[in-house]
Amino acid sequence: MKAAEVNKKWSILQGEIASLFDMEKPDIKVCLFLIGVQELGKGPQTFSKRQKEELMHIATCRLFSAMGFYSLKGLDEEGWPHWELIKPIPNYTLLEQELIMKSLIIDYFEELNVI
Repeated sequence: MKAAEVNKKWSILQGEIASLFDMEKPDIKVCLFLIGVQELGKGPQTFSKRQKEELMHIATCRLFSAMGFYSLKGLDEEGWPHWELIKPIPNYTLLEQELIMKSLIIDYFEELNVI
């Protein structure tokens, strides 16, 4: 997707998520948290700060697995997914990183038929 298309779809996605959760338009971090909760598969609950960071990591790994950078190793004894880095992620510029993350988040939520 081109940057203009990504940004247009991103705005639509933000509106959909804001509406679903009755909140302000979410940023990338909030979307990563939501994806992490979805991937954990245990439903809404209270998470510690560390767990929230781990959820965002799970989301990042899940998203980058679509590009072949990560592979799911399995679940630990508490049911948390663990990922393995398959190949190094290139050194993208900050603008490229943001565009790639937005694009991957859009693809994820499109697969869930949110947008």
